[in-house]
Amino acid sequence: MPASRLIRFFPAIFIFIWASGYVVAKFGLPYAEPLTFLCLRYSGVVLMMLLLAIFMHAPWPSKKQIFPIAVAGVLMQAGYLGGIWCAVKLGMPAGVAALIANIQPILTAVAGPLIGERVRGKQWFGLALGISGVALVVSNKISAIGLSGASIALAVMALFSMTTGTLYQKRFCPAVDVRTGQVIQFAASLLVTLPFALMLETQTIQYTARFFIAMAWSVLVLSGIGISVLFVMIRHGEATKVTSYMYLVPAVTALMAWLMFGESFTLTAATGMLIALAGVALVVRPSR
Repeated sequence: MPASRLIRFFPAIFIFIWASGYVVAKFGLPYAEPLTFLCLRYSGVVLMMLLLAIFMHAPWPSKKQIFPIAVAGVLMQAGYLGGIWCAVKLGMPAGVAALIANIQPILTAVAGPLIGERVRGKQWFGLALGISGVALVVSNKISAIGLSGASIALAVMALFSMTTGTLYQKRFCPAVDVRTGQVIQFAASLLVTLPFALMLETQTIQYTARFFIAMAWSVLVLSGIGISVLFVMIRHGEATKVTSYMYLVPAVTALMAWLMFGESFTLTAATGMLIALAGVALVVRPSR
């Protein structure tokens, strides 16, 4: 299949993989502290992608390109994942975390002119529909219980970190190779995250089957495949369109939780899923 046709399936692949992060959190966080888990995840990705890059003779960026690639990685990995995972660990309800994280497409659209992207009227309407759909999907999981100033600050930091990282990647790292690029980005994220893990956590790990499943999925699928797909989507599409797909992640996550853990999937959530889908369609639909 030609690469151009294969890319058409990337949004669906990305949504499924990104949504599976819920399963990782469900399986992995009870057995390791968040930053410790992320450090192990980053190390695994660096090793995997380094071996892959060497075996496939992947091109390495120039010395001038290394710094912007590393900055984008720290923002999109250490800043986003570290913020969200720590916020949830501190007690922030998953629904509140999802709602905050899904403000990203709107922030990306607002900042679009900085990278030469213009958002049309119907796209703004689609963005509004999308966040409304997300709110409906997670409405039964939104609660003030467990909220604290620290957890809110971490979630907001994650939101701005991912938004800035996406725009920065689009502007300054448009042609980075997904293999060598991930080696640099995850190595930089490890260097940033490790000191905080050593200072704030005990590094206690319970080596259970669920922990190993969560770690393997995190390294191989969430990072290895998911981030590679995101790289390609950012390279070939507008940042606002790419981030709008995240509106569908909470709904797919809710479906996974219903199928795997027996959590409820209500009519309200189903309605929210359809509204979010309509919103994404308006954002990504080509203009005539």
